[in-house]
Amino acid sequence: MNRVKLWDKEFEISYPASEIRKDIEAMAVAINQDMKNEDKPLFISVLNGSFIFTADFIRLIEFPCEISFVKLASYEGTQTTGSVNQLIGLTENIKGRTVVILEDIVDTGITLGKLVNTLSAQNPKAIKIATLLYKPQSYKGNLKIDYIGKSIPNDFIVGYGLDYDGLGRNLADIYTLA
Repeated sequence: MNRVKLWDKEFEISYPASEIRKDIEAMAVAINQDMKNEDKPLFISVLNGSFIFTADFIRLIEFPCEISFVKLASYEGTQTTGSVNQLIGLTENIKGRTVVILEDIVDTGITLGKLVNTLSAQNPKAIKIATLLYKPQSYKGNLKIDYIGKSIPNDFIVGYGLDYDGLGRNLADIYTLA
């Protein structure tokens, strides 16, 4: 499908599944190399949007690791609300451990900043950030994004876990608002 309609909006394909896969594989190669000597790092997937990315990515990791999930929300429709509500928290002890946050997309960085602050208070050895998508034009944070699959324009997108008011997460490709 080159175009999809979700609710009242039309979207055009902008990032095919084949390209997504290549970018995830490249990220995994880099992380496998950089972290091969870490002692069981913890990957934290930020739900809901990261669930497909996380499933595809984590199977490419070649060293012992753990995975956990947190759920944070800062979007309504196509706009960020400007505030973050933590909905599901982390239960693992991360003191002295390397943590890798897996994000579907980093745009303003509001959600990511709150998560990093929350995790930092638990004294991990290090916090790394890996995101499939990065919007440099809208990023307002000062955190280093360690691993980026693809930098994209500041457009609203859906598919591959990303949604528009609940629809579109199941799409294999990523689509941009037409």
